[in-house]
Amino acid sequence: MAGTFSLRIVSPGGNLLNEDVEFVVFPGAMGELGVLPNHAPLIAGLDIGVIRYTLKGTVKHAAIAGGFVEVVDNSAIVLADTAELGEGIDLKRAMEAKERALKRLSARTNEIDVRRAEYALRRAVARISASGDKRIS
Repeated sequence: MAGTFSLRIVSPGGNLLNEDVEFVVFPGAMGELGVLPNHAPLIAGLDIGVIRYTLKGTVKHAAIAGGFVEVVDNSAIVLADTAELGEGIDLKRAMEAKERALKRLSARTNEIDVRRAEYALRRAVARISASGDKRIS
């Protein structure tokens, strides 16, 4: 193993993760961002999506809905608007949220907040993906 670095994910709900990991891929606002041990310092905005991280040789997932990441001194700290570990996601609830968002978007009436429905759809898709389920299309 080439080494590890600290990954901490924090949301308004509290500390979600604090582990030493080998590799992380973040859903950056401008595209995916990969981080290895001894990465150069950076601060980046995060988008709705899935954080993929390697913990003791196993790839794990966490769904987030925006925020920031700071990488410095062999440590990555994520301040997420919302975050859930993949293994803790209620897949049935995420699938229902996706269907509700799709239904709202297909109706397109004046009462529908399209941006909010699109946000809900992207968040549901990220949660489904982080759970490991392949039915996200």
